[in-house]
Amino acid sequence: MSGAARAGPARLAALALLTCSLWPTRADNASQEYYTALINVTVQEPGRGTPLTFRIDRGRYGLDSPKAEVRGQVLAPLPIHGVADHLGCDPQTRFFVPPNIKQWIALLQRGNCTFKEKISRAAFHNAVAVVIYNNKSKEEPVTMTHPGTGDIIAVMITELRGKDILSYLEKNISVQMTIAVGTRMPPKNFSRGSLVFVSISFIVLMIISSAWLIFYFIQKIRYTNARDRNQRRLGDAAKKAISKLTTRTVKKGDKETDPDFDHCAVCIESYKQNDVVRVLPCKHVFHKSCVDPWLSEHCTCPMCKLNILKALGIVPNLPCTDNVALDMERLTRTQAVNRRSALGDLASDSSLGLEPLRTSGISPLPQDGELTPRTGEINIAVTKWFIIASFGLLSALTLCYMIIRATASLNANEVEWF
Repeated sequence: MSGAARAGPARLAALALLTCSLWPTRADNASQEYYTALINVTVQEPGRGTPLTFRIDRGRYGLDSPKAEVRGQVLAPLPIHGVADHLGCDPQTRFFVPPNIKQWIALLQRGNCTFKEKISRAAFHNAVAVVIYNNKSKEEPVTMTHPGTGDIIAVMITELRGKDILSYLEKNISVQMTIAVGTRMPPKNFSRGSLVFVSISFIVLMIISSAWLIFYFIQKIRYTNARDRNQRRLGDAAKKAISKLTTRTVKKGDKETDPDFDHCAVCIESYKQNDVVRVLPCKHVFHKSCVDPWLSEHCTCPMCKLNILKALGIVPNLPCTDNVALDMERLTRTQAVNRRSALGDLASDSSLGLEPLRTSGISPLPQDGELTPRTGEINIAVTKWFIIASFGLLSALTLCYMIIRATASLNANEVEWF
């Protein structure tokens, strides 16, 4: 095995470990536990008797924030050098807290510095809570990561709601906020996109597998039926051919009794007086009791593979099913010699009719076409490798997708600190 081949499993194992280590990450919003925040906002506009109230249901507590209820007036940072400060990242960030206010909540925008810096700066000015609104209009609140910020409550809301509150503060309108603990959301191992992708991959694999199984069994049944029909036809033709072969009894003085005469290639026994022998068209001689069962199944000479059906002109287009190897090892060593002697006998014997051989154009030797696999076997083999390749491809795509998702989660882990 080459070094590259040995490195293949190691690389797959490394990729699997990478996937397991990155999926899911601590800050992946789709794969961690978080708490929702229920926020009630009360706006007291000047000259309006009834205050305006609205509710924010899509808030989310920070990962390191206490999950507790808090109430206070909302304040935004003061401008720095005449420029509005919405981020709270500058060391000069200040908040104007009226003397009559005991508890207040800082409103800041996400971005430019970490959540920890924003929350710590607000806590330094005695804020009881920090509400950070997102800086992406189409993105839901994320679970903020801000370790080491103490007991200050941190909540994130959407950009739309944050800018609505900020618009009142810029008009010096008093805004009161109450934050309550909402629902505990359990972790999800897969995001919706991952679940859809894995589901589609599984369905595709099941469809391919089912189609392959149906195709396989149809081909199997067709191949079995065709083989049985051919075997029945071959058996009938073999019986007819055997009945036409010459049979005689060995007598004293016949050449078969000569010690130098070839033994029966089936039973490897010499011929004796009164033995009944069968003479094939190729002039090979065998014991009748030995060669008849062979001819019924294979219809070829055990020595030279001559097709007796074609030699006798019986069903010349029906191929013999000679798929079983001879279990006589000694016959293999003498096959070349016997084949040459058989061909010599065929050429010298004028009593053997070779017209069926000439008309059919068949050689006594097996042709290359007889060694090729059947069409059904080829289709089954091709389909088997196709299903294996499909499984491998879809598995590789799934692995790549999970690695990409894990990498994106790692990036999200770095982003959600800000």
